[in-house]
Amino acid sequence: MPTPSTRLNGQFALVTGASSGIGAAVAKALAAHGAAVAVNYSHDADGGNAVVKEITDAGGTAIAIGADVSKEDQVQAMFQQAIEHFGTLHIVVSNAGIQVDSPFVEMKLEQWQKVIDVNLTGQFLVLREAAREFIKRGVQPDVSRAAGKIICMSSVHEVIPWAGHVNYATTKGGIMQLMKSTAQELAPHKIRVNSIGPGAIKTPINHDAWATPEAEQKLLTLIPYNRVGDPADIGSLAAWLVSDEADYITGQTIFMDGGMTLYPGFATGG
Repeated sequence: MPTPSTRLNGQFALVTGASSGIGAAVAKALAAHGAAVAVNYSHDADGGNAVVKEITDAGGTAIAIGADVSKEDQVQAMFQQAIEHFGTLHIVVSNAGIQVDSPFVEMKLEQWQKVIDVNLTGQFLVLREAAREFIKRGVQPDVSRAAGKIICMSSVHEVIPWAGHVNYATTKGGIMQLMKSTAQELAPHKIRVNSIGPGAIKTPINHDAWATPEAEQKLLTLIPYNRVGDPADIGSLAAWLVSDEADYITGQTIFMDGGMTLYPGFATGG
């Protein structure tokens, strides 16, 4: 768990896809900064409950809620459960995402659709329910300067093409415009919407890319800062981005990638 602070005291958060990896790190970071957290999982109830236990063992407050973000009824039920438990939500981190990789010409419609459903439609459904709650409640000045804070978990692949992962990269490009368009529309309601774009992070989704010294060394050729990121890096950024310290930031993707988006292949002239 990160070092405890009071930055987010009195706030209630929901993090989707929080049973492992980046989502778990974000949930733990928000809790360490004082927020009570609803930890969403899709299939891994044990993972979700383990994250809740780690938060509560450290003195925080958390509950686990199962829901598939690609299903409208389940997303609505998840929000209803979280709001009934906490009373409202101030922070929503839409993190849930999957990869189903295939060469483009061999990609099946089912592989395309599954990734679109979770990574992009899931973001839409989560953001819509968050915005509805934030607008209904309005600003609580004693809690936060904003009526609500939303983070979309994007990727460096909203700007870097990725052969062999066309469905995934397409969803991340879509998330960029979803985030910017909703940020534009919701700003008059004092709702901030931003994205975090992780680069290579040591999570289960990309385990093979860093699990051996040889794989990690190959990966580091894409990272000028010469280290692979840790989920806790993203958690720390998320906790700051939803705080009042970042109140004037909306409609932005913050890349946290060790310089991957600097296109290191051109460092010596290309």
